[in-house]
Amino acid sequence: MSLDQFSAHRRNEAEFRFSPHNTAVLVIDMLNDFCVEGGAMVLPGSDRLLGPQNAVITAVRDAGGVVVFIIDSHRPNLRRDREYLMRERHCVEGTWGAEVIAGLDQKAEDLRILKRRYSGFFNTDLDLTLKDMEVDTIIAMGVVTNICVRSTVHDAFFHGYRVVVPEDCVAATGPREQDSSLYDIGTHFGVVSISDDVVHGLTGGAPIENRIVD
Repeated sequence: MSLDQFSAHRRNEAEFRFSPHNTAVLVIDMLNDFCVEGGAMVLPGSDRLLGPQNAVITAVRDAGGVVVFIIDSHRPNLRRDREYLMRERHCVEGTWGAEVIAGLDQKAEDLRILKRRYSGFFNTDLDLTLKDMEVDTIIAMGVVTNICVRSTVHDAFFHGYRVVVPEDCVAATGPREQDSSLYDIGTHFGVVSISDDVVHGLTGGAPIENRIVD
């Protein structure tokens, strides 16, 4: 992909490799309300993410990394929920809609972080938890690319983490939003890859190439 004049000034790491022990995968908002028929705001096509996501989750876990499920969860009966000013009511705490979908590989030892805004870092203990786990690299995946995934990626960068986004593990509200968000992530906030390369990087030490940058 050719870069615009401004983004062409991006400086690339000479070689991006995982240190699996210091890597966490953030599984963002793969919840019933967003991904399962009957949910409050279902994103079409989110089911196609399960295979690639499970491959990455398994690779991270087997390599000694950290698996974190980021869960949108809104308390009922609040006087004002900021997200509900912009979006329909969804992912109410304690309901089916706020549960991680059954198709994902989940283990009791996986971490879970509840959030009430788009970013998994905003007013949560995600950063503290990752630092206590000695994590410096994040693999971000889930829904929606141009909303909660992108917000979390931005904050991860701001907090000093290296960030990788496998493009076949995220889904946006449409093709334009997917392409634009991944372009911005790959040029300004991290590395855009694919699940197969991420798995190989975790299990075999292969370097990760940024698919956005020439």
